[in-house]
Amino acid sequence: MMAKTLRIATDVGGTFTDLVAFSTDDQGRQTIRTAKSDTTPPNFERGVLNVMDKVGIDAAEVGFLAHGTTVVINALTERKGVKVGLITTKGFRDTLEIARGNRPDFFNLFYEKPKPFVPRYLRRELPERMTYLGVVHTALDLSDLAAIVADFKAEGVEAVAISFLHSYANSTHEEAAHAELKRLWPEVASVAAHQIAREWREYERTNTAVLSAYVQPTAERYLRRLDAGLKGRGLKQSPFIMQSNCGVDSLEAVARTPITMVESGPASGFWGAAELGKLIGKPNVLALDIGGTTAKCALIENGAVKIMTDYWIERDRKSAGYPIMVPVVDLVEIGNGGGSIAWVDDFAKLHVGPQSAGAVPGPAAYGRGGVQATTTDANLWLGRINRDYFCGGDVEADMGAVETALTGVAVRLGAGTDEAARGIIRIANNNMVNALKLVSLNRGFDPRDFTLVAFGGGGGMHAVALAQDLGIGHVVVPFGASVFSAWGMMMSDLRRDYFVTRLSGLVAGAAAGIEAAFAATECGAMAQFAAEGISEVNFQRYGKFRYQNQEHTVEVPLTMGVISDADLVAISDEFHATYEREYTYRLKAPVEMVGLHVIATAAVGKLTMTEEALGDSDATSAVKGQRPVDYALEGTHEATIYDGDKLNPGMVLFGPAVIEDPGTTIVIHPGNRVHMDGYRNLHIATAGE
Repeated sequence: MMAKTLRIATDVGGTFTDLVAFSTDDQGRQTIRTAKSDTTPPNFERGVLNVMDKVGIDAAEVGFLAHGTTVVINALTERKGVKVGLITTKGFRDTLEIARGNRPDFFNLFYEKPKPFVPRYLRRELPERMTYLGVVHTALDLSDLAAIVADFKAEGVEAVAISFLHSYANSTHEEAAHAELKRLWPEVASVAAHQIAREWREYERTNTAVLSAYVQPTAERYLRRLDAGLKGRGLKQSPFIMQSNCGVDSLEAVARTPITMVESGPASGFWGAAELGKLIGKPNVLALDIGGTTAKCALIENGAVKIMTDYWIERDRKSAGYPIMVPVVDLVEIGNGGGSIAWVDDFAKLHVGPQSAGAVPGPAAYGRGGVQATTTDANLWLGRINRDYFCGGDVEADMGAVETALTGVAVRLGAGTDEAARGIIRIANNNMVNALKLVSLNRGFDPRDFTLVAFGGGGGMHAVALAQDLGIGHVVVPFGASVFSAWGMMMSDLRRDYFVTRLSGLVAGAAAGIEAAFAATECGAMAQFAAEGISEVNFQRYGKFRYQNQEHTVEVPLTMGVISDADLVAISDEFHATYEREYTYRLKAPVEMVGLHVIATAAVGKLTMTEEALGDSDATSAVKGQRPVDYALEGTHEATIYDGDKLNPGMVLFGPAVIEDPGTTIVIHPGNRVHMDGYRNLHIATAGE
């Protein structure tokens, strides 16, 4: 039967490049194929083409392709961008260096702020000034711009960022300066702050523009090479690019401001978890993505993924990091994945991560020269991963190297090799439990009220242990869990988020101004979409509110349509309740609006899943055998091993067990009950549910 449609998504991760392909025949029957291949830095597009070759996909038959990538975050963290020049308001060239006083290492008298991405000699000024109301205070003078351009050329600048004071309120000066820059130097990569962010916070907006300029040539070259490579193989339409806001956008739009895809991979996975939760009737989800390098988690309430613009990279206990004011899914990320390295400090204390063995050399078990023990090595040693079916049988596990690596850790701890391996698993689990608490308990949510959806190559390995620690009774491991982020891309609409600063008290007569601000933002969005030939756009409204003169805000959905004065009381009540849940108290103080958030979406034909009928509950036909498995906290048990590819909808099994498929291993603890639903997701009832 000839395929009627072929839709694929590819996700470039730090270790592997994933692919999911859905084909639908003339009878409406779906066929799903998944694959993984090594990520291929610096030519990441080669990994995409390789994984397509691995499953024999003809690009000429593809009707829809979505793509997520780590190229932006890699360029930032590895400092592989280009030399950037900054043009800003006269008197404000040092905003980038002054930054914020939010140093985390507060008692370190020798603390140094993170080094700006633009050195002072490449930060230039133009006379101009807007007030915070968007009124011209000092007219823009472009007479010095030609000399600035000449200097930038002489210094080897490859990209220019423009960020003027209060341009969020009135962008006309930035627009004029940007247009003149393009006239004087048409070939240079450039970006103006208002193109990315329309919110206040001068340092954050400026840094965002700088970082976008820093990665723009690298990201654009990558996207163009990917587009050319795919079209050279017959792809008819340019791929859609996954963004950090859980939506896809056109390649052309993303190439102009590539900073919007800084966290595209995690965003697609969490969006997939939200869509999956709706599909199976579990809209409240704790989503956990465990990959080769990191573990990421997010909370999804009533099917909605929270999007924020208060995003920082390289922020840790000793560094304030760098802000990026773009819409990003609200997540917590820690350096714990399959390749996380176990190490012992000077006080004989065991740690896991954040350092990672990556893809090369990788864990010791890969046999590629890795000598340090990782989480994967510990899982292999304890029988949780099948040493005879490592990486789906594609890699022969080097158990000699595993033993040597683990023994090295054990000697430094003064313990046995088995104890060292158990310790690695327990510490990795504890780190991930703490991350899950940060997105749930620390924000006023009880994790017991949520379903844990675990994906990524390592999600099923640790999910049950984490759920039992948190008291979560229901765990779902999605079908194709190891490539679930790619699956999430095909569940996404074309989406753009608009954040605009708009100060207003919630007082009588304020509704008209608030409604006008929303209407103007939506009108601007419609104009952008219309210029790209898209006419049907849906809008969702949110407001950012705070107690008058406070620093922190909370976001409240606005579902009443046209906002009237009668709605302001209900909005205020919703703010009080939301604020109390997050901060544990409420105040008898006036409430004010700080900004608006408009989500604009347009359908691009996202995937519709087909549910299969449930069959026999007997899973005996999927049994591969038995082997002893060390559960770290629950001792060693003789576990039944199941072939995940042979499990069918309706089948039921019980722990202790291990389910293996080519992409992942799912550890089922003693007392767990597992069943497969009509979408081939595995539902695990933990002990005590």
